[in-house]
Amino acid sequence: MALSIETLPRSPSLLQSTKLMPVLCPVCTECAMQNLTLPSRAQRQLAKLHLDDLQADVRRRLQWFDWHARHGENVSLTCRHFGISRQTFYRWQQRYNPQDLRSLGDHSSRPRKVRQRTWTPEEVVAVRNLRERFPFWGKAKLAVLLLADGIRLSVSRVGRILSYLKRTRQLREPLRRTSAQRRPWQRPYATRKPRSYVARAPGDIVQLDTMDVRPEPGIVLKQFTAVDVVSRWSVPTIVSRATAALAVRALENLIARMPFPVRAIQVDGGSEFMAHFEEFCRTHSILLFVLPPRSPKLNGCVERLNRTYREEFYNCSTATPTVAGFQHDLRRWEHIYNHIRPHQALGYLTPAQFLAHRHQEELSRTY
Repeated sequence: MALSIETLPRSPSLLQSTKLMPVLCPVCTECAMQNLTLPSRAQRQLAKLHLDDLQADVRRRLQWFDWHARHGENVSLTCRHFGISRQTFYRWQQRYNPQDLRSLGDHSSRPRKVRQRTWTPEEVVAVRNLRERFPFWGKAKLAVLLLADGIRLSVSRVGRILSYLKRTRQLREPLRRTSAQRRPWQRPYATRKPRSYVARAPGDIVQLDTMDVRPEPGIVLKQFTAVDVVSRWSVPTIVSRATAALAVRALENLIARMPFPVRAIQVDGGSEFMAHFEEFCRTHSILLFVLPPRSPKLNGCVERLNRTYREEFYNCSTATPTVAGFQHDLRRWEHIYNHIRPHQALGYLTPAQFLAHRHQEELSRTY
């Protein structure tokens, strides 16, 4: 009876047991089917059936060696073509057995010799009872208490016993655990800045931040730094502490000393920008945007300005390191920053010059 593709078994193991194929190579059908008296189309179909049963990683590695044989057996060329290292190719070449394609499959990485449990049931019971009595004490403390009871166990062995008890669910953990996280403060007015809100005119967004001022060891003052993101106009306020009441004073100075109306304030999640500060923004119809946690880059203008104040003012100031001592010099530096110091982001114009040019452009468009 003549053989046909329908009469051959579909399983690779059964296919090999028929002894019609001494070597089964699903990638290179010529060498795999040379002993079968089947048409070439049937040979390709049979090889494809076996190739589909193989795992993806085995099929990929078979492609390495087939391509390697058809391109002059150049290891460097094969490795560059498939993006693998020479060590990887040689390792799988040593494992490869053409008579058994399973040799190209992933093997278990479990060590031949593994650590065996050497603790006794009495030690397990002692560790479990002590841990259930003191559920939040670690292995080091438990080892000391066990030694006091006459049971000498190393800290690592106590840890392995605890891991075994947890893995086998023999350890009773406490049911109630208090959370160490702080309760999130409810913000009745402040919101996240919408994506659609873009600062196009001076006063659309004014970034406000708190900066530590350490002029001498043991002296810590605070500065509220405000900067407009469009014109870069800045208003600093030096205070003794960062509280909500003093933040309101800084906001009042900001509104009074900026030459344009303030429509929105952007702050981080500091407590000084809550309570009275938030209520002041609400009563004066000023939008208050709060940054997401750990996102100082979203307040990049004021963060960079804090560095400018440190380097160009506080590092050069000879004033008395107090709030009253810095007050006069800081106002003078505010004038220098807004009217004299060229700003790179404004094309080396000062904030005052930028506002003047913008005002002239608006008048020219009006008339």
